[in-house]
Amino acid sequence: MSVFPESFLWGGALAANQSEGAFREGDKGLTTVDMIPHGEHRMAVKLGLEKRFQLRDDEFYPSHEATDFYHRYKEDIKLMAEMGFKTYRFSIAWTRLIPNGTGEVNQAGIDHYNDVINTCLEYNIEPLVTMFHFDMPDALDKRGSWSNPESVDWFVNFAKVMFENFGDRVKYWLTINEQNMLTLVGPIIGTLRIPEGTTNVLKEVYQQNHHMLVAQAKAMVLCHEMLPNAKIGPAPNISYVYPASCKPEDILAAQEFNAIRNWLYLDMAVYGKYNNLVWTYLEENDATPTFAEGDEEAMKNAHPDFIGFNYYSTATVQKAAADDKLDPGADQQSSRGEAGYYKGYANPNLKKTEFGWEIDPDGFLATMREMYSRYHLPMIVTENGLGAYDTLEEGRVHDNYRIAYLRAHIEQLHKAVTENIEMMGYCPWSAIDLVSTHEGIRKRYGFIYVDTTDEEVGTLDRYKKDSFYWYKKVIESNGENLD
Repeated sequence: MSVFPESFLWGGALAANQSEGAFREGDKGLTTVDMIPHGEHRMAVKLGLEKRFQLRDDEFYPSHEATDFYHRYKEDIKLMAEMGFKTYRFSIAWTRLIPNGTGEVNQAGIDHYNDVINTCLEYNIEPLVTMFHFDMPDALDKRGSWSNPESVDWFVNFAKVMFENFGDRVKYWLTINEQNMLTLVGPIIGTLRIPEGTTNVLKEVYQQNHHMLVAQAKAMVLCHEMLPNAKIGPAPNISYVYPASCKPEDILAAQEFNAIRNWLYLDMAVYGKYNNLVWTYLEENDATPTFAEGDEEAMKNAHPDFIGFNYYSTATVQKAAADDKLDPGADQQSSRGEAGYYKGYANPNLKKTEFGWEIDPDGFLATMREMYSRYHLPMIVTENGLGAYDTLEEGRVHDNYRIAYLRAHIEQLHKAVTENIEMMGYCPWSAIDLVSTHEGIRKRYGFIYVDTTDEEVGTLDRYKKDSFYWYKKVIESNGENLD
């Protein structure tokens, strides 16, 4: 008999901006992601070093076609059903529903997501909807994005439109994907906009973060008011932080980075208050956010029903000197540092992926243990997976490396359940290949290979990888058959 409950939600995940394509079809508006090209200018546009106010004919934009889920969702959801998915985590593109971010609602977008949701339900797949996944409407980006205090109302209105149109069928909602990464490495993701003339960048970043925290809280309150039978939770990227040694200063540094990277976001979501170590850090850097009237009350009233979290690896840090010159961080999982507080340390006990991310299944269990001991809420893994260079050979991809990665993590998930940690489900990243936020399509995650590249659109045909058949057996056995 499986240790996993019969109600356990085995599934997979995608995001609209990385998989849908069809960037202007169905009267969809532009997002910030749509403005990011492939090639030599990609990073400069993400970092805001190159301003792009219109698309260029001489550049290729991977998100414009992505992996064409918009046109192939029936085929793709059928493949998910063949694997045995109990849930499918996907995001709704803000600009497909409200092309300019505010104002008129687009019926074509409503119709599309109704079709996606209904197709899931035809196969008894529970929709798990992410409300915001890195794709701010371009029209709102031009109005200041999350730096604008009005962004709270923009997001709550977007939530209302989703709840009104899909709440009769969607039981599970996620608010903002990886808000901690939008704050810590926003320029690398391409989402952070610092207003011209800003003198204290850290203060501006955490003011934007505050707006997101308030928006998330108000969306949770609204969900509970409009959809009393629905459940809603946050979806940060959580990496438990190890000290590089047993030196007391390294242990303190790890506590500080744990708070800055992880606990700030969950303390606020669950308890409605800022983590004390983070607030001290902000005070020391003259970076505490300004509260608008009603913010404090809104954040205390959120009360999430569960916690969604993305896990790829742990982090390791040591104490940083005040005069250290440190890299603030290349991406979600790379070593980071902040002078006077902590600096990243390459863990010599862990192997790395082809793209330099450390692999730590034991750390997955450590992360779940710590989260549950702090928050005592049911949890669902909303992303976990291996990005790799996959090779299509005679219609197959032999991705034993991905199977090994997922097997090792599911084994730790199994241990967590036996320890009476309430785990609701597991949604690997990703259900099918998509455009990776940093490395594009060449960094593949899916159970299903899609014939396309970063340089040009291919046939977009789908091919089942070896991991597809393996994961199907895992689900059929409710997590017991990992061979």
